[in-house]
Amino acid sequence: MKIIKKSIPYLLGLLLIIQFIRPKRNQSDQISINEIDKQYVVSEDVMQVLHRSCYDCHSNNTVYPWYTNVQPVGWWLQQHVNEGKEDLNFSEFGTYEPKKKFHKIKKISDALSKGWMPLNSYLWIHKNAILTADQNSMLTRWADSLGTAIKMKYDLPDEPQENRGRD
Repeated sequence: MKIIKKSIPYLLGLLLIIQFIRPKRNQSDQISINEIDKQYVVSEDVMQVLHRSCYDCHSNNTVYPWYTNVQPVGWWLQQHVNEGKEDLNFSEFGTYEPKKKFHKIKKISDALSKGWMPLNSYLWIHKNAILTADQNSMLTRWADSLGTAIKMKYDLPDEPQENRGRD
């Protein structure tokens, strides 16, 4: 018990110090020419849902909640954003090779149909990002349609079922 009492001031000091060590924010004030809706037809309804439910982790512009300013929560959140952008970045979609575009769009459809996205940990706090059945269906139809268009445009082969979901 004595050790715990002596440790509390040090722990509080450490918590105070780490508040000044902040990760670089994923924010841009420019719209990229490589943005998915600059490269392909994306309806306003689909873009609204993508912005509300996907863009915080899958674009170059995250809207950060207040609790991001509390470390180590901010570090954890930024790690999720970085991983999300690495997997799929709607702001850089135009830079992807045709095969990668097709694969990423198919992965969107798979993730939606299997309920992988949006992540439950994201939805705990961002209740407005929860997809209704209609929104999920709309995004799935859009992804399937865009995947077919990309496949046809670049004459890509069908993706074997065992490769779906892999990078």
